[in-house]
Amino acid sequence: MIAYPYLPPERTINYVPSDHPWMHAAREFAREHATDRHMPTGAVIVRDESILGSGANRVPITNAWLMRLHKERLCVRRALKIPSGEKYWLCPGCASSKEHAEARAVRDVIQKRHDARGAELYLWGHWWACKPCWDSLLSLGIERIYLMEGSERLFNHLHADNIIGRQFD
Repeated sequence: MIAYPYLPPERTINYVPSDHPWMHAAREFAREHATDRHMPTGAVIVRDESILGSGANRVPITNAWLMRLHKERLCVRRALKIPSGEKYWLCPGCASSKEHAEARAVRDVIQKRHDARGAELYLWGHWWACKPCWDSLLSLGIERIYLMEGSERLFNHLHADNIIGRQFD
């Protein structure tokens, strides 16, 4: 059993293989649009075999040197041992929950004026979804999140077999 940092009551996380077409679409969106190169994350919201919206995580720092500095030694949240999913506002190198892939995909659906009730979210590049992201998904009527099989190992910085920093190798 996976101990997620957050999971709403009576909700579950679903899994699909890495070659699933919607997971592949989320991965490619992360590759092309995520500005967090340490932990690029992509999401697509799908209903009736169509992508209604997509998003990738974005961070305020865009300078490559500053991003490398943040990644290697100057993350305020990491220095203070703040758990994943909490207090993003403390560190300019970390994407706030409003800039997570899930939240950006929700805003894309809203901007396009799609009805997302009954849709599903496919999230590549992370192994769980934080409370603000779950809340935004549930508010749109999205009740199922799909992650890539093995994501709890591959995208978890605490796991010895993670691929963080090498996601697109």
